[in-house]
Amino acid sequence: MTITYTNVNLFQGTKDQLLNNAWFTVNEKGRIEDIGTDNAPATDKVVDLKGQYVMPGLINAHTHIFMNALTNKLYYISETEGTLQALANLREALQSGQTYIRDCGCIFDIDVKLQKNRKAHPFTGPNIMASGRPMCITGGHADFVEGENAQTTWGHLVDSNDEMRHAVRLNFKEGARNIKVMSTGGIMSATDQIDDTELTVAEMKTAVEEAHSKHMTVAAHAEGGNGIHNAILAGVDSIEHGSFVSDDDIQLMLDKGTYLTPTLVAPWTLMRYGEGKVPQYMLDKAGKFLKDWFANTGRAFKAGVKLAFGTDAGCPFDRFAYAPKELELMVQAGATNFQALQSAGVGSATLMKIDDDYGTLEKGKFADFLVLKDNPLKDVKAVQQKDKQVFQHGTRKF
Repeated sequence: MTITYTNVNLFQGTKDQLLNNAWFTVNEKGRIEDIGTDNAPATDKVVDLKGQYVMPGLINAHTHIFMNALTNKLYYISETEGTLQALANLREALQSGQTYIRDCGCIFDIDVKLQKNRKAHPFTGPNIMASGRPMCITGGHADFVEGENAQTTWGHLVDSNDEMRHAVRLNFKEGARNIKVMSTGGIMSATDQIDDTELTVAEMKTAVEEAHSKHMTVAAHAEGGNGIHNAILAGVDSIEHGSFVSDDDIQLMLDKGTYLTPTLVAPWTLMRYGEGKVPQYMLDKAGKFLKDWFANTGRAFKAGVKLAFGTDAGCPFDRFAYAPKELELMVQAGATNFQALQSAGVGSATLMKIDDDYGTLEKGKFADFLVLKDNPLKDVKAVQQKDKQVFQHGTRKF
């Protein structure tokens, strides 16, 4: 059935402006067939959106679907437990407006398995770009003991170029489309500090070489300055977090076209809700550099570094429902409304190499869109609307 949506203020995601009093037609394949402002065509069905605002669905390039943000359990999670949690998180993500996500490190390759099997066993949630298990050093930021009987770790433990090459190939075999590497320590890991340098440039170059030769991307968890620098030199596609990114490395990212996924909502939720509920080392780490994180990434925004949208959802108190808050925090740190909204659309889509089909509302692309009461270009907090309409491939989901 072909459906035309009329009486729309349309933010297509390509320009810092609305197409007022617009209409768009979605065909039976869930793609946008036509867009205009003149008289709408006669189609199988016409839906009057009564002057509301339509924008592309959010593409969240940094999530962890197996994690429970409220229990904060990090160790001894079974595959069944992680899968059930993932299904709950995915539903919450779609309801909040996330129509496509990239998982950035999942125990037992749960993200790969869910996406691989969703046609045969449908579930409610965004489309998934899977990374499978992340790559980290022994004792590093993904060295968490997992499984009811401690039979594995969250990440592949790699301590040489050869081990990295083998682990990337294992993920490729399973069906991952992105590789996550842990370049530095992090807030949630008890054994390291955020400025600890973990994977070497050579190890990450191996990951990039293997991934890029197989049409995969590479995302680097990188918080400390030296690890950020190493990851950029290694040729990763995106720096995740970028907490202590320097002016020199901002310029290097501009030169190389490296993306930044700032994930500001992750430390914001931890500091807002975590007191007395998470290990003190997490609060100590985050508290020491939260202001620097906002200031450093803010300079990157203003310099024009390529931006993707990510939230690190699943981390302590960082619920999938809070994703729209990231837009507000990005603006507080120095991004324009348009920059923030583009990061969640064409920015993430281009980084993930899905921009032929997603990220903007243009002819030929899938009709993944949100319907809002207020103008997000005027105030990105409009996306936080609780009862917004969410469409995926032209079908209303919420």
